[in-house]
Amino acid sequence: MPEPAAWKFQKITKPMFDAAPLDAVVLGRVLTCAEDGAIEDGFVHLKEGRIAAVGPRTQAPQGAETLDTGGKTLMPGLMNCHAHLSWDGIHDLSQQSMYDPPEIRAYKAAGNMLKSLKSGITLVRDLGVHDANLFAKQAVAQGIFPGPRLMVSGAAIIQTGGHTYWVCREATGADEMRRAVREQVRGGADLIKIMACHDRLEFTDEELHAVIDEVHRMGVPITAHATYDACIRRVAEFGIDCIEHGGSMSDETIQLLLDRKLPVVTTFSALVIQADEEVARAYGIPEWKIAERKRAIADRTRFDGLLRAAKAGVPIVFGTDAGSPAVEHDKIVPELRFMVEIGVCPDAMDALRAITARAAVLNGMGDRLGTLEPGKLADMIVVDGKPDEELGALERVEMTFIDGRRMH
Repeated sequence: MPEPAAWKFQKITKPMFDAAPLDAVVLGRVLTCAEDGAIEDGFVHLKEGRIAAVGPRTQAPQGAETLDTGGKTLMPGLMNCHAHLSWDGIHDLSQQSMYDPPEIRAYKAAGNMLKSLKSGITLVRDLGVHDANLFAKQAVAQGIFPGPRLMVSGAAIIQTGGHTYWVCREATGADEMRRAVREQVRGGADLIKIMACHDRLEFTDEELHAVIDEVHRMGVPITAHATYDACIRRVAEFGIDCIEHGGSMSDETIQLLLDRKLPVVTTFSALVIQADEEVARAYGIPEWKIAERKRAIADRTRFDGLLRAAKAGVPIVFGTDAGSPAVEHDKIVPELRFMVEIGVCPDAMDALRAITARAAVLNGMGDRLGTLEPGKLADMIVVDGKPDEELGALERVEMTFIDGRRMH
């Protein structure tokens, strides 16, 4: 493993924000997300930050403190695997990126972490653009500010003048690509993100090989913004670990993803939310953009590659691109509903796995998070309703626990 970030050597006398983990039997309707169906009258025993037991209420341990939710649904914490905490989801991205001072980026990230917790999100995979996420990670880890678990990329790495050059870490040539990777890892990045295309392919072959090779030498994963077949196939062939967004794909590309066990993190929220005229206008989205989004949503052929990939067995993982205009960090349901509507998730239960169990595997935590099973970390939410039957219930999250600590 690489040398830890410098802040990890700092002594913390006492966290500014801390809470004792709940030691109690929580009663309710249980969705483990490890299997189909619910335990309609069940319990989850939280003890010392972990899940001690799960089952029907009749098997609940006696003598422990009890928290009765009145039949509300207990399920694993949600994970947004494509988000940008220091973008507010309201204002223009380029303006925020170029003119927000570091202090405002920090306040936005702090506010968005609170919004995430209130919406049941217990892990955010922040794919950067700039490197503000490194400091959000430090703030949560050191108890300076309460937030979800964070997996962060540092600054996204791009070719000089590449996609979103005004906010990412530009690099030219193989040596500079390696240096850019080392900078992010030195700052504490858990993974690296590259922008592999926009209207055309980016990076020379030498640069692409160098950036992927250097990331793997550092012992961390690398993911790529890749939105059409030629780009997806290219980064997969070069050894990328994950595809962000996805798009059109040939059968050959889909087979390549299957062979290499590469997941796709889909992000439909900007299209879906900006196509809603009433919502989009409230955020100042121009009429031409609304019309463009409505046409995109209506053209289901644009999603054919992702649909065929999902049906072939490519893992589909939940993300929203939170921070994009009109995509605030507490907007979860539109993405999940659309995943089911177009078929990349066959039903609501599978969509819930995309935001829990499969998300945990993507983040290298499938053995610790993502399902309610004995021995796993006690990341759990309490929902007023039955999200496996109606995803809209996730708009009514009443409690959020991380490591058994109540965060909302």
